[in-house]
Amino acid sequence: MSGSTAFKMRLVHLDFKGAPPKVSYLSEIFPLFRALGANGLLIEYEDMFPYEGHLSLLRASNAYSPSEVTEILRLAKLSELEVVPLVQTFGHMEFVLKHSVFSHLREVALFPNTLNPHEAESLALVSAMIDQVLGLHEGARWLHIGCDEVYYLGEGEASKRWLRQEQNSQAKLCLSHIWAVASHVLSLHPSTTPLVWDDMLRDIPQDQLAASGVPQLVEPVLWDYSADLDVHGKVLLMEKYRESGFPRLWAASAFKGATGASQALPPVQHHLRNHAQWLQVVGSGPADTLQGIILTGWQRYDHFSVLCELLPVGIPSLAACLQLLLCGGFAEDAKGRVENLLGVSSPEAGDTVSEGVGSFPGSDIHALVTQVSLHLCSSVDALLERNRYVTGWFSPYHRRRKLIHPVMLQHIQPEALSLLGRWGMLVQQLEAALQRIFFPDAVEEWLEENVHPSMQRLQGLLQDLGEAAPLPLPLPSSPGKDTGQDP
Repeated sequence: MSGSTAFKMRLVHLDFKGAPPKVSYLSEIFPLFRALGANGLLIEYEDMFPYEGHLSLLRASNAYSPSEVTEILRLAKLSELEVVPLVQTFGHMEFVLKHSVFSHLREVALFPNTLNPHEAESLALVSAMIDQVLGLHEGARWLHIGCDEVYYLGEGEASKRWLRQEQNSQAKLCLSHIWAVASHVLSLHPSTTPLVWDDMLRDIPQDQLAASGVPQLVEPVLWDYSADLDVHGKVLLMEKYRESGFPRLWAASAFKGATGASQALPPVQHHLRNHAQWLQVVGSGPADTLQGIILTGWQRYDHFSVLCELLPVGIPSLAACLQLLLCGGFAEDAKGRVENLLGVSSPEAGDTVSEGVGSFPGSDIHALVTQVSLHLCSSVDALLERNRYVTGWFSPYHRRRKLIHPVMLQHIQPEALSLLGRWGMLVQQLEAALQRIFFPDAVEEWLEENVHPSMQRLQGLLQDLGEAAPLPLPLPSSPGKDTGQDP
């Protein structure tokens, strides 16, 4: 099957629960997404959606306003990108259940990730969230209702009591909640089809899936972000879902955000292999079963985790993966198109992105983050841990006692100052570039996680040098020993 017809829908996932971009940046990248081969967006708002009324406390301090959401949708339409909103309704509910007013709806009292499916108020809560989101997304053909990684399901007290009853099971509990949420969507928004992540469905027996009524309500999204996914296993899973009654399925790959919670640069080769194997799946599976593919780009693993690869840093990977899907592989024609559209050399040359500056929106961030990620920590480590003057004459022992040979000060201090100056200038450029695209809290978080630790180590060395320099030098106990000085 050719790449151009393998997936009718190619949705780019925008994960706004971490480092959400300003609308001005979205206006720049939507036309690029379309040029690269995308025809839709999966937008996961989480706390960036302008919830109102009793849900208003869910809004982040910098949440998009209703008019900004409307503008995002207008910009997407201009670039012929169909928008599919995503509302978490079961697992990954941290941004809701962390609030004390909703904490009584947790499946397990201690953990804010999973909703208690036994409480009528739980369904009322997610139904209200859905209705507000769809109120601003009139005409949406699909709504993703999440339902992945529903950790600790069945471990709450109400669930334990329910599971002790005959014929009740964790699978039945999961399916009943999905059925209830999907039924709400279809009853109030009959033209909108719910999508669900498929991980909670994979191990449920086929007959139980069929008997639940869920296959008539939702379309599962089979997700696998690995570079060595089991193609045959995916084909069998597709067949199982079809025989269970699901008429249509989706695939989900990843162009970033899937190889480490604190990953700063996407390993492009990993993601290219992931997409190449999804092409094998669609070529081997039942014909016309997969509606499309969602290229996920997670910005956090969950609401409480650190930021992973920033969106501008992931664009070369996204470009390569989209072109692979369109061309059926990543040969010279696909590489050339990526290079022309982004103004960067082929992004698959190594395990990380090219260090060159491109011409795509956010390419300055891509280049600067690459420099920081590949060289900042290693350059500071080289000075503090492998420089013979530092390790030999200004070790932690010396630094605590503020002792240094004056000659060694001349060897160490200029190099440390030069390194601090070079990185200081680059970090200033990066901070300014980040501020153009992201809100202040995201800029602060990324710099604090990825830049400040190394810069503080360097500044600490210089401070200790300054405090040690004025002290008188103790007399050597064994005159004549080599001090490392030149003759």
